[in-house]
Amino acid sequence: MTNHSQPLRIAITGATGFLGRALVARLAARGHAPVAITRTREGAGRDAILWNPERGELHPDALAGFDAVVNLAGENIAQRWTDEAKRAIRDSRIQATELLARTIGAMDRPPNVFLSGSAVGIYGDRGEELLDESSPRGRGFLSDVVAAWEGATKAAERGDVRITHLRTGLVLDANGGALERMLPPFRLGLGGRIASGKQLMSWIALDDWTRAVEHLLHAAHASGPVNLVAPTPVTNADFTHALGTALGRPTLIPVPETAIRLAFGEMGESTLLASQRVVPTRLLGTGFGFEYETIEAALKAAVRE
Repeated sequence: MTNHSQPLRIAITGATGFLGRALVARLAARGHAPVAITRTREGAGRDAILWNPERGELHPDALAGFDAVVNLAGENIAQRWTDEAKRAIRDSRIQATELLARTIGAMDRPPNVFLSGSAVGIYGDRGEELLDESSPRGRGFLSDVVAAWEGATKAAERGDVRITHLRTGLVLDANGGALERMLPPFRLGLGGRIASGKQLMSWIALDDWTRAVEHLLHAAHASGPVNLVAPTPVTNADFTHALGTALGRPTLIPVPETAIRLAFGEMGESTLLASQRVVPTRLLGTGFGFEYETIEAALKAAVRE
């Protein structure tokens, strides 16, 4: 069991990505020792651990002496889902997770904690249904990928390793992810709701996401899936209004559903048009407190930075 006041050695995949960079910065600022697991040492620090998930290459002793592993590796889903893209989205997650799990499972003294990436996409398009970690999985490509992603941790299952699946929603920050891509048209006053605007969005501020992951490193009973979303999902129309208010810009130009389908295909249907009302029941149950519980506060803070 980890001591909350004790600095931890933490190996992190995806450390140079949007979420990984923010997590490394927070952990380092809090006195922990984050170390990147990467394909190349370039820009990753002299302590970086080298691996190649496609080839199954990770030295058996690479994770020796670490208290925890955080797995954030995976191809970006924000692209048109061609057959090739779908393979990359799935394989990048499954191969990386299986390699880490096999390595951890074979160790004499494994890390105590394995936090592995996941997503609220597992719930599928569910309208206004209230969803928490006890809800059944949904249907569709994303649901299938996330279920397999979580299942890929199986080889690490042993009594001395706690496995937690980080079911992440829409992470909000002006310098990365979906919000960064939304800001240019909204700053020009060209933003608007997507389709009917009634679809529900499950979101979390980047600061709360990094705080939650650090919290879960110490939360001894938080195993299995944990939803990393704020407790207040909002409709796309309310999100749009809040972003326009935060920027001081009008939001009068809606994006038709047909335009989303033409521009993004299946990806647009499964993300921009899908509705998910997900709440963080298990995270709140561990005593975690959010800094940004409302979309208005989160977006004001994000665009102010």
